[in-house]
Amino acid sequence: MSADGPSEVDRSPVAESRIAWGSTAGITYVYAIGRAGAPLDAAAAKAAGLEEGQVRTVEEGGLAALVSTVPEAMYGAEGMQAQMEDLSQLEATVRRHHAVVETAYESTGVLPMRLATVYLDDAGVVAMLRERAGEFTELLAWLDGHIELGVKVYADPREAREAAAEPAVDDAASDSPGRAYLQRRRAQRRTHRDAYRAAGVVAAQVVDRVTELARARVAHRPQQGGPDSGPGENIANDAYLVAADREDEFRAILADLPADAPGVRIEVTGPWAPYSFATPSSSSSGGA
Repeated sequence: MSADGPSEVDRSPVAESRIAWGSTAGITYVYAIGRAGAPLDAAAAKAAGLEEGQVRTVEEGGLAALVSTVPEAMYGAEGMQAQMEDLSQLEATVRRHHAVVETAYESTGVLPMRLATVYLDDAGVVAMLRERAGEFTELLAWLDGHIELGVKVYADPREAREAAAEPAVDDAASDSPGRAYLQRRRAQRRTHRDAYRAAGVVAAQVVDRVTELARARVAHRPQQGGPDSGPGENIANDAYLVAADREDEFRAILADLPADAPGVRIEVTGPWAPYSFATPSSSSSGGA
């Protein structure tokens, strides 16, 4: 998915015991980490997990993980590799993962986990919560009261060409279709370059304008096509951590961009749970 969600499959080692899943093995899938308590428990009760499994909480030391049991054949390393080759199945997995996280985020702060963060049983999740309690607690405190907003900048040379006047053809070339064609091609190439240069300038202006407003920024790789991409080529795909009560201010400060830049478009997305900011600076093995 985009800067709006997890984009990597965690292939770290998992715990050693197993949970029965009918005639096949089941593993524990982790959606998010939060503070243990009624809000997270209520979110678990409302959420539908992967494969329609019941979402529950696994608690340890004041923290809790939102989890459900899933078939190992589908969500272990080999299963996720197969999903990578089936885009419709992968999209369904991503959307359900996000839905669980967003359900929780409506009522309490959580750290979204990467797609396919799995352990062989709940005991492995408990061990992970115990081992990483300090960094999870610190991150939850840092993210309190904040949301993630995405800003994408697109360059669309075709739109720029349509907005520009028809290229002039000089009198000497008017009787030469070949020369007229070459002049039009040169003008199109200039428009193409100008659109990308202008998009780069606008992307830099975005960063300058929101630097003092945002707590943090993550620059993701630009999106390459896909159903969620708009017209033109995505040249900047950034995520910003912003105080929830300053969302309107953030949007307003970018409202007049891009000014006088045909072929350049800005898209502000969100608010989202802070996917781009939920990963600690260092992570231990064990599946998180």
